[in-house]
Amino acid sequence: TPYAELTVDQGTTFETSLDLVGDDGAAINVAGYTFQGQIRKSYYSANTTANLTITITNNANGNLIMTMNSATTANIKAGRYLYDVKMVDTTNTVTRIVEGVLTVTPQVTKS
Repeated sequence: TPYAELTVDQGTTFETSLDLVGDDGAAINVAGYTFQGQIRKSYYSANTTANLTITITNNANGNLIMTMNSATTANIKAGRYLYDVKMVDTTNTVTRIVEGVLTVTPQVTKS
């Protein structure tokens, strides 16, 4: 599973892209696939800190965008978290496509 460290500025819109490729380097066509991403304080946390919204931007090229709106990030306490994103393909096979540490930096300007 690929590992990526992410930084989120508290109280801002977060967005990053994901491009899915197979072991052969070819893009994965994600037509009909579903995705779910969550943030938790630790692997053992019973509660989800926040959900990541995963949107397909191009089926054939396996392009996704992972986002959280500013209201969501404003409600996450500054600190280090863990996240992962899973996909379910058309045969109901579940695969974790990315995981890592997500650091939320504190905001100064508050609306």
